[in-house]
This record gives sequence, C-alpha cells and structure tokens, in this order.
Amino acid sequence: MKSKLLAFLRIPASIRSDFLNDSVRKNDVSLLVICLVVAASELYNIARVLLWSKSKLGTLNNRIYFGMYCTLLAIVVIWLLLRKPLRKMKVSKQWGAQYTVIMLIFLWNMCLNAYDLHRNANAGTTVFTTALLGIAAFIQMSSLFSLICFGFGYVVYQLLVASFLSSGQELNLTITFAVSLAVSLTRAHHASVNLQQQNQISQINVKLQELAKTDRLTGLLNKITLEFYAEQYLQCAPNKGFTLFIVDLDDFKSVNDQYGHPCGDWVLVETAERLRLVFSQAVGIGRIGGDEFAVIFNRALTQETSLALGTQIIQELSRICWADHPIHVCCSVGACACTSCVSYDTVYMETDRMLYQAKRNGKGQCCFHHLVMDDSMRSQNEDQNFVR
Repeated sequence: MKSKLLAFLRIPASIRSDFLNDSVRKNDVSLLVICLVVAASELYNIARVLLWSKSKLGTLNNRIYFGMYCTLLAIVVIWLLLRKPLRKMKVSKQWGAQYTVIMLIFLWNMCLNAYDLHRNANAGTTVFTTALLGIAAFIQMSSLFSLICFGFGYVVYQLLVASFLSSGQELNLTITFAVSLAVSLTRAHHASVNLQQQNQISQINVKLQELAKTDRLTGLLNKITLEFYAEQYLQCAPNKGFTLFIVDLDDFKSVNDQYGHPCGDWVLVETAERLRLVFSQAVGIGRIGGDEFAVIFNRALTQETSLALGTQIIQELSRICWADHPIHVCCSVGACACTSCVSYDTVYMETDRMLYQAKRNGKGQCCFHHLVMDDSMRSQNEDQNFVR
C-alpha cells in the first residue's frame, strides 16, 4: 500500500524536466485567465468603494478593503507585465515566478476571508474555499508542492479563523481542503502518466524509424536508406566528389552449408562490425543484399587510399572465427570514386563492374575505378587492380 501511494505521488526522474515544462506552459495560460478575471473584479471593487460607497474612504473598514483590492490588483498587473519577459528566462525561474504569484493570490484570499469573519462571524468561508478549489483545478503542481501549499494553507487558515467557525463549518472546511488536495494530486498524477506515455510513444516511433532505415540483423543501413543518402550526397556537394565500395562475401553459401545458418548470421554480423572498424570515416555503411555490403564516402578517395581500405577489409574478414575456429571468410571488393556530377546509378554500375572484375581475377581482391565524365557523358576508364 505504501509503495503504491509513493508511486502515485512521485514524479519519475525521467520526466521531471518534461513535467516542469508542461506545468509552466499550462499554468501560464491558467494564470493569464485568472489575472484578467481578478483585474476586472478588483477594478470594479475599487470603483465601488470610490464612486458608489457613501462613505468612500472615510471609514477604516473601507480603507482596509480598498487597500486589499489595490494590493491584489497590483500583484496581477505586475505579473501581466512580467509575463512575456519571464519567458526568456530558464524554465525553473518561470516556475518559481508562477508559484510565487499563485501563493500570493492564495494568501490574499485567505486574509480577505479572515477579515470578513473578524467583522462578521456569519460571513462564511465561500470566498476562500472558491479560490482554494480554483487553484486546485486550474494550476498544475507537483505532488510535493501540493502537499506543502494546501497543508500550509490549512494550518494558517485555522490559526486565523478557527475561533469564528462552528463545528459544522470546521468539518466543511477540512473536507474542502482534502478535496482540493486530492484534485491537485490527481491532476499531477495524470499529467505524469500522460508524459510517460508520450515519451514511450516517442521512443517507439524513434525505434520504428531506426528499424525502417536499418538492416535488422546487422544494424547497418538497409539498401533503400543507403541509396537515398548516397543520392543526397551526390546532389548536395558534387564538387567534393563521392566514393562507393561494394563488398561481397565470396562463396558465402559454403559457410552456411558447412557450419550452419547460425554461423552464417554470425559472419554477417562480424562483417558489419569490421566494416565499421575499417571504414570509420564513411558517411554510410549498409547491407544491400544477402551477403553484399556497400560503403559510401562524401568525398573522392584516391586510388591509393581506396585500395588500402579494400586490402584492409579483405584481411579483417579473413580473421573471422566461429567457436574459435577459423572459417576462412573471403570477400571481393569493388571501389569507384568520382569527381563529376553523376547519378548514383552510374556510380553503382561502375562499382559493381569493379566487383565482378575482382571476382573474375580470382576473388579476394579489390579493383578500383576513377569515374570521369566528359562533355558527352562518356566514361573514361582508369581501372586499377589490387591482388592480395
């Protein structure tokens, strides 16, 4: 029971910042409405004392009421003037300013009602209890602040007016405080639950977006996403050039046949990890087929650099082991760099041609091509092969 109560009252640490922002946003609107209504009411009360009262400010009672009306009017006017400048401050300071105004309005209603009861024991507590319920219903507070606010209010109000209240009024007042506190705590709990659900939905959406962009087994980009990124890089900065690698595992079917599909999956995952290691400067690495991978750079790599990276990935994959047993993974690599404004399909076609040239040359090799487009959009081949 105790744990359930604490869970109801507690604002989880993961959403405290969100709860603070949510409270400030909601309370800003609520306070604006409250302050406008209060300003209109107090202007009317001030006019009633100055214009329609026979004694005007000639009596002490009228001067006390007039002073209280002016005090509350000053509080709400100051808040309305500071409301926009406060938005430029930190959320924690906005929160502090809001609750300062709330507590001042709360105390003002408490003092006004206490004065009414001092003048007339039959005046009742309607003024204060209406403000009490209004704050509970329209102002979002944390559970701790609600307990402090309403607990403090109950004690102070009892000290001020207990001697003027009957047992029935005492009971009604206590019930009103309890209901107000319950409303405030429930409001905070519901806000907390809603924020947690929103965060969960956001996290699920982010995860779904990631899954839509990535290969489920390896965590690399899928074919569609990699092609999209490549097209964006080619269009946005064609002058910087572009480089595409295609890495294809040689005779991968034999790995599945000899060691089983769990081993095959392990090889694909390990290949992804080693691609990330070797091509750490790449802007995109993806799995574009069953045992085929692609790597993109948003700049044109030199022949020397491209062949060195191709050699390194061939060597890295050859070290893959299954249950501490070497399985002699082999791959062929095609690479193509371009410094002209060409389409991704053109770059892919030339890279794929280099890949199959590496396979025709005996596999376990990297072949490189520098793609240059002349005015007639004809490629001038400058092919370079590297044999391991």
